[in-house]
Amino acid sequence: MPFHLILFVVAAFAWRLLTLAISARHEKALKKHGATEYGAKNSILLAIFHVLYYICAVVEAAAGTREPNTLLSAGGIVIYIASALVLVSVIRSLGGLWTIKIIISPQHRRVQSGLFSLVRHPNYFLNILPELIGFALALNAYWTLVIGIPLYLIPLVTRIRQEEAAMRETFAPDL
Repeated sequence: MPFHLILFVVAAFAWRLLTLAISARHEKALKKHGATEYGAKNSILLAIFHVLYYICAVVEAAAGTREPNTLLSAGGIVIYIASALVLVSVIRSLGGLWTIKIIISPQHRRVQSGLFSLVRHPNYFLNILPELIGFALALNAYWTLVIGIPLYLIPLVTRIRQEEAAMRETFAPDL
């Protein structure tokens, strides 16, 4: 694997670890103030799928027998960076409410600003899916992309349904 792609992988893993730390800090504060977690088992499954997707893409890239398509790699990196910027926007919009889990506090408010005014679930549709697509394209990990995305959609669709149910319960008249 070319050195620039190794750097990209290291940066992508570091970015994900940073966002995980932010999520853990928010989760701790939310639960301290009486927040409730929904869909805990699916959150674990989603996290496992996310890590496995990254690992599969890296293994596929490292095992590649031909030189990666530089244009495709560059496009994948651009998509990945754009998805990271979306995540920054989502975290800024949600503030201390943002976690990688479904956690709703008694003081929770429905956010309809920023990207949330345009897309119902920007974290999923404008961050996570483009992130995974960009990561696989950057590494020219075609099999990971073709097999991994449909598999990832199983717990992701479940997550969206669980989040919608939790939001309906919390914001009943607003939805």
